[in-house]
Amino acid sequence: MNNSTYTVAVASGKGGTGKTTVAVNLAAVLAEQGTVVQYLDCDVEEPNGHIFLKPEIMGSETVTMKVPVIDAARCTGCRKCAEACQFNAIAVPKKAMVFTELCHGCGACTLACPEDAITETDENIGAVESGKSGAILFGQGRLKVGISITPPIVRAVKRTRKEGAVVILDSAPGTACPVVAAVRDVDYVILVTEPTPFGLNDLRLAVELMRELGRPFGVVINRAGIGNDEVKKYCEAGNIALLAELPDDRRVAEAYSRGEMMITVPGFREILREAGARVMQEVVS
Repeated sequence: MNNSTYTVAVASGKGGTGKTTVAVNLAAVLAEQGTVVQYLDCDVEEPNGHIFLKPEIMGSETVTMKVPVIDAARCTGCRKCAEACQFNAIAVPKKAMVFTELCHGCGACTLACPEDAITETDENIGAVESGKSGAILFGQGRLKVGISITPPIVRAVKRTRKEGAVVILDSAPGTACPVVAAVRDVDYVILVTEPTPFGLNDLRLAVELMRELGRPFGVVINRAGIGNDEVKKYCEAGNIALLAELPDDRRVAEAYSRGEMMITVPGFREILREAGARVMQEVVS
């Protein structure tokens, strides 16, 4: 990607904080100002940005992963493949058996087999869909039902990033592997939280991850006013940028239930524009 392409991930320490709400509305306000914007939904187990952006899907590409296939005639049951697998995807009662839903496609079992009894085949694990929502370029990943391995889909979505665009990347919630895959190489991370004890606890975990990965980040407090000021105190004490406070407003919930954008509620467009300007200042500088 060239110097004019920037990726901003929107993440959260837990689900339900308003992460996707912030991501889609930030993409919308940036696009309104003439910025070339691409929204990528990397919450591949449950992508829902499309509910608000209502894109026209123009293309879909299958995502595959290499999984092992056992040649029973060559397998001696030595268990070296199972010992090499860190994900318990292989069992050897007499001959090796593969549980593809647990496989991470690392290839360690293939290398460990002394009998060359393991080959690899492509397993369909999901798809990447692309399209447009007005001026916003749109992309999302969808994990195939029954598959539990998300990072390959996340990486496939990220490979669709467009040069010259500001990419708003909607991460999965939490701090596990899908989040690491999404944010590890982005230019900036927005952490969305709520002003509650649970919100603060999960924000701390997310902040620790960002610092471990060396990613610059700031915080957006959603539903401000429902709890206490401990999140603000935590940000102040940790010298963490507080990008915006989005008030708790019933009209937002009503708009959300209709699949409408937060910025349709008076006052919220201005808050998101200011937050977007602060983020871009951090990213470009």
